Amino acid sequence: MTTDSPDVPVVPPPQPAAEAKNKKQFRREKRAVHGWVVLDKPVGMTSTHAVSQVKRLFQAASAGHAGTLDPLASGCLPIALGEATKTVPFVMDGRKSYRFMVRWGDERDTDDADGRSVAISDARPTREAIEALLPAYTGSIQQVPPQYSAIKIQGERAYDLARDGETVDLQARTVEIYRLALIGVPDPDHAEFEAECGKGTYVRSLARDMGRALGCHGHIEALRRQAVGPLGQETMISLEQLTTLCHRAAAGEARLADALMPVETALDDIPALAVSGADAARLQRGQAVLLRGRDAPIFRGTVYVTASGRLVALAEVDQGEIVPKRVFNLTGLVGSRGLQKVI
Repeated sequence: MTTDSPDVPVVPPPQPAAEAKNKKQFRREKRAVHGWVVLDKPVGMTSTHAVSQVKRLFQAASAGHAGTLDPLASGCLPIALGEATKTVPFVMDGRKSYRFMVRWGDERDTDDADGRSVAISDARPTREAIEALLPAYTGSIQQVPPQYSAIKIQGERAYDLARDGETVDLQARTVEIYRLALIGVPDPDHAEFEAECGKGTYVRSLARDMGRALGCHGHIEALRRQAVGPLGQETMISLEQLTTLCHRAAAGEARLADALMPVETALDDIPALAVSGADAARLQRGQAVLLRGRDAPIFRGTVYVTASGRLVALAEVDQGEIVPKRVFNLTGLVGSRGLQKVI
């Protein structure tokens, strides 16, 4: 006698290839996007989060930023997408412009409003005392970075050590402050300033040091970056505007390239050199090109090379020889200069 088992449908186990295919359908594809987004970063957002938001909107394969802005700060955060990341150092080396509010009578461990009080004073400076102090903080000065900064101490970030309760010994560094101006004194507790400074300058340290010099202590209460190198107010776009534009582009109502500044925007202070298509091809293969006769450049140093108006390479020129240092592959979505039409 035999006993028949009930019919049970046999479901084959999913195949690895099929699983990978299904996962791929739900994964957003990355694409080649090249150019600069000059984001008007809102208060409360980290620079890292801002970069990830912009990268997601463009579905870009790679992204980076030129100069961190603290969460407390708003304003100009240049974000490089794709091949523009190769030009980040040229932006970071440029001058930076800030507008900021100092709160007197209270020094914080972070040198801004997010920290805890470490020194209190009832003294308040007069306008005359503040203005008399400004020349001491203009030009080439020595500045100690904040305890909460991204500077590395034996491989550790200073802010990580500070959060663990350690007091780090940060050495003074030479920084350049080209302009420092008192804009207004709305009340005895506050003073508003504008500053234009070079790479490595901490505005938080500037507020801390001025407060100590005036005998009243102080910290940054509000900070807005107005420009970084050639990128400033006229090129900024908010995250809301950028999101709207990306949605319109997806619906075919706008050009996504209009939200991007060209890669070479970062190279405004560098001479441009046009070459033929054949020479451009050699440079892109990493080969040097020698120009003679009337085509030979009469200068030496760093140039950015174009062919038919398209960026080819960053190169060094000496006695007519062009040696490529950075080669660009601008295939995919490339930034245009149409930003003014969309904001």
